[in-house]
Amino acid sequence: MSDDELVDSLDSIHQALQTLTAAQLHLIREIDGRGLPIAQHASSTAVWLRERHRISIHAAKRLADLAKAVDERPALDTALVAGVVNAEQATVIATTLRELPADLGPELVDEAEAVLIVQAEQFEPAILRKAGERILAYVAPEIADARDAAALQRQEARAWQTRAFQLTRLGDGRVRVTGWLDEAGAATVNAALDPLCAPRHDNDEPRTPGQRRADALVEVCDLATRTEQLPDNGGQRPHVMVTVPFELLEQQFSVGVLDTGGRLSPTQVRQLACDAQISPAVLGGDGQVLDLGRTRRLITGPLRRALELRDRGCAFPGCDRPPRWCDGHHIRSWADGGPTSLDNSVLLCGYHHRIIHRGHWTVRLCVEDSRPEFIPPAYVDQRQQPRRNLYYYHRT
Repeated sequence: MSDDELVDSLDSIHQALQTLTAAQLHLIREIDGRGLPIAQHASSTAVWLRERHRISIHAAKRLADLAKAVDERPALDTALVAGVVNAEQATVIATTLRELPADLGPELVDEAEAVLIVQAEQFEPAILRKAGERILAYVAPEIADARDAAALQRQEARAWQTRAFQLTRLGDGRVRVTGWLDEAGAATVNAALDPLCAPRHDNDEPRTPGQRRADALVEVCDLATRTEQLPDNGGQRPHVMVTVPFELLEQQFSVGVLDTGGRLSPTQVRQLACDAQISPAVLGGDGQVLDLGRTRRLITGPLRRALELRDRGCAFPGCDRPPRWCDGHHIRSWADGGPTSLDNSVLLCGYHHRIIHRGHWTVRLCVEDSRPEFIPPAYVDQRQQPRRNLYYYHRT
């Protein structure tokens, strides 16, 4: 059999199946009309079909419903018999016609049916369903506009009423984020996240799209907490509180506890301590706060401005994050006795801040010009040659 004959044979079988399906639907409708399923003690025609032909109840119901639909729509029946539409397309057309406004005149319903049958010659069921959603705009645009406006208003009201956002701690170091937004709210969120979700300019982007979106959400919230626009929370500016014994913070294995009850690894604790407010406190044996010392801000004011002038953004090689997205990182940890000074600080975005605190990369200031340079781990560069971020300097 040649290629053409093979394809022609498949087309012929498909056509025959459509014809047989049309005949099957006629028989089902006749059997239903005579009341045979009820006479044989079945609760419905669909249940009778399921038991007799051992098909799923969903498939049986689709057949029974379509049999009734084509009986009521002669033009659709004719198209099905002729093979112009298949059973799936016929189901879509029947459903679309059934969902048209009840006060729509029969002439307009017939016109909609004719248009959909023609479109079925080009579109598979999913696309045909989309076309069906707009069929009213084709046959009765003045009615469609009013209905669309009313439907959109109902949809928007429902979306607004059901909006929600929830953070659920899973107890394994992860927090599940769930929620719903209306279209306008989602557009605002996308506008904020999209610029931060793009892959980095280098070819070594290790993050999945989902990971980039998660990082972007955290970065946007981090930026918001740096501004003066957020309202006070309990009389204080918005902040993240982590409790850790100071003598353990000086070591490399301290575990922190968030005010939400979540636990943080030593790496995360030390990262947060880089550019945070550190409040010394005296605790009783049961953890009660007996005395709260004065907060000391780190890498702020003139020092922060000097750091931004020097680094111009995230100093990690290849990164293009601007200063407002960056933390001030102590090259030698403040908890380890490192000074809060320009020659012990570097700007890092949230992503690269985490990279540095994992300990694979190291950062130092070059002796010649006091600019930051990064030493990669051996698995990145066996020679471990220092690298710089030239992105901002190429732009000037």
